[in-house]
Amino acid sequence: MAKVADNATKTLINDTSISPPKAEVEKLETRKVEQEQPLCVSEARTEYCQTQGDIRVHGKSSSVYIVSRKTNSLAENVSWIIRPYARKSDAYTMSSVTKWSVKTVKPTHQVSQCTKYHSIPAVIFSTAGYTGNHFHEFSDIVIPLFLTCRQFNGQVQLIITDKKSWWISKHQAFLKKLSNYEIIDIDRDDELHCFPKVIIGLKRYHKELSIDPQKYSYSIKDFRDFLRSSYSLKRVSAIKIRDIGNQSKKPRLLILSRKTSRSFTNTNQIAKMAKGLGFRVIVMEAGRNMRSIANVVNSCDVLMGVHGAGLTNILFLPQNAIFIQVVPFGGMQVEWLATNDFARPSEDMNIKYLEYKIRLDESTLIQQYPLDHMIIKDPSSIEKQGWEAFRSVYFDKQNVRLDVNRFRPTLQKALELLHQ
Repeated sequence: MAKVADNATKTLINDTSISPPKAEVEKLETRKVEQEQPLCVSEARTEYCQTQGDIRVHGKSSSVYIVSRKTNSLAENVSWIIRPYARKSDAYTMSSVTKWSVKTVKPTHQVSQCTKYHSIPAVIFSTAGYTGNHFHEFSDIVIPLFLTCRQFNGQVQLIITDKKSWWISKHQAFLKKLSNYEIIDIDRDDELHCFPKVIIGLKRYHKELSIDPQKYSYSIKDFRDFLRSSYSLKRVSAIKIRDIGNQSKKPRLLILSRKTSRSFTNTNQIAKMAKGLGFRVIVMEAGRNMRSIANVVNSCDVLMGVHGAGLTNILFLPQNAIFIQVVPFGGMQVEWLATNDFARPSEDMNIKYLEYKIRLDESTLIQQYPLDHMIIKDPSSIEKQGWEAFRSVYFDKQNVRLDVNRFRPTLQKALELLHQ
């Protein structure tokens, strides 16, 4: 977080052509909330500032002003600079996020008068960064939004910077459950919005897809319950198999497919084997229709797929469901990502986790490179060339042809777990 002398950050000039409502002026004058310095927090994955009192937000200049009588001359020359996206250590993606300045000013100075008054708190966040990647949307924005805003029980104004309209449409059900008010698109807004409290940036636990209940008032279970309510999902728990011969009791297996990289090249063969074990099989690719995705995933008892962003949809599984992550070829780096992105987070979701690591002969990489190539012999040497070089091979060029006989025991283990 940058805390810098910011003489170039100027207060807005008074606009005397706009007369605020008398009742609102009186409300500001008689407000008993003590005006404070911002509480700015820097953590492993995020930075955010919490402000309270007479707070004025100007979108066009990406500025938040805290009008305070306690401000001394030294504090007036200090700004807190925040990029409101919860992945601060990633310089590449943070460069696309708009900088916001948070500055304390005295009421005697020429700070503009409010043109729009709000009686509820506001939260400013960005949809830049890795938006477009399903995993990052949840880990960097959706879960942090829940952590930051749930305390207000819908009485909060969401303010979006770097707006992507399609992202709002995609997550509309969640956003409407989180806030009772229409989102404000702030970047080109020349109004001066006044709030009693503003949070710039989002709270976030440093682990992916996770919430530490000892640190926050909520857990990942609370978040999953909130998602279930947002999308009106019916199933709370996966079935317990009593009689596999009973058609109505057949467990539902969802095979998450992918169109391009890390796709199953023998999906029909996998489905046929699974049906022979007693599963009802659904094959689906994760898209942008969240309500459709949520309902299909929630209707299933077992979800399987190759490591990738689509596995984020385990969040919609019912409790005690089974999650099978197929780990592609790629050495320790791929295994580390599989563990930290999905295996460990699933432990706190009351989901039973199974893992299947493919062998080299199940990867299509052996059709592209000779066995003595470094990509085959030593994935760690490719990792040393940097993330882009590694990703372009093991994530972008690789598909999977599962050995169904080798994979069969994993599905049998899933059936056993559904009996428990």
